[in-house]
Amino acid sequence: MTLNILSSQIPLPDAEWGATEFEARALRTLLGHYPTGVAIVATRTADGRNVGLTINSFASLSLEPPLVLWSLVNHSPNLPVFRDCEYFTISILGCEHQELALRFANPRVENKFRDIPVQETPEGVPSIGGAIATLVCANHQQTHLGDHLLMIGHVKRIASIEGKPLVFHSGMFTVLHDVREI
Repeated sequence: MTLNILSSQIPLPDAEWGATEFEARALRTLLGHYPTGVAIVATRTADGRNVGLTINSFASLSLEPPLVLWSLVNHSPNLPVFRDCEYFTISILGCEHQELALRFANPRVENKFRDIPVQETPEGVPSIGGAIATLVCANHQQTHLGDHLLMIGHVKRIASIEGKPLVFHSGMFTVLHDVREI
């Protein structure tokens, strides 16, 4: 049995299980084997500027009360904006939104919202038009853990349309095929 880490083969001895010493990059590569959805989280600053970024760290936390979570690296220039906002949206992207995901992931793009469909929520925050699902969340709680700020949102409003999600797996975008109901 072998474990593929950064294109090298590391044998798993019979008496042991897995590597106990590894670099952060090896862990990141290994975690990349877990496919995730791709979303854009967005909010608006006090002076009215829209701020958004691509995330794949999004997860459901609780149905009662309705809570979701996502995380933002501590050195992000957007951390103070999201930490201090009252509301944010999470727009789950469809398979046709790869370029949009790349745009919002690129810190060099100054106005990520230019020339894209944006819908303003009743709470006064932007959401991405055409997203297959959108959650409007109150900024409920944050916790610094490791090198990230864990953001917990209390879901206040939801919307969705039909579509296949954009998926991120092993460092690449992909789509789901042969989706079956369970």
